Amino acid sequence: MKKTFYFIRHGQTDLNLRGIVQGRGVNSPLNEMGRKQAEAFYQAYKHVPFDKIYTSTLLRTHETVASFIKKGIPTEQLVGLDEISWGIYEGREQDETIMAGFKALVDQWRNNLLDVAVENGESPNALVKRQQEAMHHMLAQEDEELVLVCLHGRALRILLCHLTGIAISQMDDFPHTNTALYVVKYEDGKYSILDYYNTKHLDEL
Repeated sequence: MKKTFYFIRHGQTDLNLRGIVQGRGVNSPLNEMGRKQAEAFYQAYKHVPFDKIYTSTLLRTHETVASFIKKGIPTEQLVGLDEISWGIYEGREQDETIMAGFKALVDQWRNNLLDVAVENGESPNALVKRQQEAMHHMLAQEDEELVLVCLHGRALRILLCHLTGIAISQMDDFPHTNTALYVVKYEDGKYSILDYYNTKHLDEL
């Protein structure tokens, strides 16, 4: 079985712009720039004959691929594609205290302490379990060979690690920005990246 996945991060939101922590529990819409990014992505890839679109359950992913959905491409939401939960940090401005907390957390993740989470939040290992369920579901759909998947920044980095056999602790080595694209091929039980961090569609913005 062969499949090709177009993984993109959602477009910009006002909370992205303002430095407010958005996780699984914050359901914000795209802002004007986010809508422009989504339109730019659509114009660049509307010719691709996607068999299916998958999004997280959060509004910002649905809005990012809305133009593809309007073409009548079948669409499904998966909780496994939701962003990591940032627990007590969600909805709060990234002030010095929270930034220090993030740094301590990411340092622990870099040291392979992947069961550590923000209070009331989610660890990378917990997210991986959700993502593995989502990928298993997508792979089980044998008639879907070309798939567009819209998800979230931290979630995308973690997903790319475990799909391609890179240690989850190296998640921050994958660059990401709003609507950046990674194209990943699945064949003979293995994933390989065909297009790495493509942002060409954003050149005119």
